[in-house]
Amino acid sequence: MKKYIVYILACFFLFISKNAHAQQDTAIVSSKESITTSKNAFGAKLTESNFHLGLELQTKYMWRGIEYGTAPVLFPQINYSNWGLNIYAMGGYAVDGSHAEVDLGISYSFYGVTIGLNDYYYPTNVGEKDSYFNFKHGETGHSLEACIGYYPEKLPFWLLASTYIAGADLLPETNKNAYSTYLEAGVYYDFLNNHQIALACGMALNKSFYNNYEKNFSINNVTLQYTYNLQVNWWTLPLKAALIYNPYCNKFYFTASAYFGF
Repeated sequence: MKKYIVYILACFFLFISKNAHAQQDTAIVSSKESITTSKNAFGAKLTESNFHLGLELQTKYMWRGIEYGTAPVLFPQINYSNWGLNIYAMGGYAVDGSHAEVDLGISYSFYGVTIGLNDYYYPTNVGEKDSYFNFKHGETGHSLEACIGYYPEKLPFWLLASTYIAGADLLPETNKNAYSTYLEAGVYYDFLNNHQIALACGMALNKSFYNNYEKNFSINNVTLQYTYNLQVNWWTLPLKAALIYNPYCNKFYFTASAYFGF
């Protein structure tokens, strides 16, 4: 009797096992088909979205050699890109509340050249008068920047030039637009598939907020940056570490960051 019970149980478990494997194989085939055909539940073809979300984490906020605080910073962002056109919105928030920022921008790229317009809004700059839609001279927290860059596909270097054309960038002695102008040149080297090292040098070409409106020329940013693109299946997680020297301030900084893109 015991032999019959054991035999029946063995057959039962064998049947379940085969059925489970069959269901698993069907699921795998179905999954492969859905990936291959890229269709939704209604049979319509799916294409890759032109909208992208991202979140960057930085140990401290450094930009063009300027230190914007010592606390870690979060940069949530969304952008739309299509046929060379890129539109983005980004926030910057220090975890201790010492810095807040909202940026909007639009750019167009062709043959390695990118021209763009950026609006940087700093609500912590001018206090209670600083409502988002206040664009009055001397009160607004907005700074409008025009920029042009050259990023050739087949050559490992880049050039960037930018000028603040309106907003809160004012000369202290005259309260007129300072037109703070920045020029940057950089080179990079890719190695071992997912590794990159880059060196950049940036300078202010006039009295500007880069040098506290004190000098007509100053070198403000010498950055040596290492990037490792961590591959997790189909997803890439860029990890960066940078050593930054600001000759104008005669200060060294070190930062690290991770970018989560979706």
